[in-house]
Amino acid sequence: MRSRALPRSPAALPAVVAALLLSGCAGAVQVPEPTPDPATRATCDAVLAALPDQVLESTTRPTRPGTLSRAWGDPAIVLRCGVPAPPGLTATSECVEVDGVGWFREPADGGTLFTTIGRAAFVEVGVPAGYAPEVDVLVDLAAAVGAHDPLERPCR
Repeated sequence: MRSRALPRSPAALPAVVAALLLSGCAGAVQVPEPTPDPATRATCDAVLAALPDQVLESTTRPTRPGTLSRAWGDPAIVLRCGVPAPPGLTATSECVEVDGVGWFREPADGGTLFTTIGRAAFVEVGVPAGYAPEVDVLVDLAAAVGAHDPLERPCR
């Protein structure tokens, strides 16, 4: 697996979790902005442009700064593209495959964090527990990721 981004900061996970928990109001969701290299950024731009307006019947919400993130619903389902590889991801990590896209699942306070596996760019999706089963969110996102982020290696 290849990542073009800097290693994930342990401080970023609590910030994403905080965005999930504090996004209960209908305003913009504050999301930590990743800093990918230009090639990863181009992949992310294509993925983000193809994302649906609705996820699990929840409509899109603004994000701040918002250039590499999207959000849907209240509480917010938050997607960030161009994040570093999750620290817990190894060659033997479990892979959840949804419509041809592999995801690494890790628990987060108040929900689940999913990160793509085997793609040029890491796409991270934070799903609050209120959307259980949380994996259902990935069905609505898989087409955009699969079409615009080249597959390097499928789930085992």
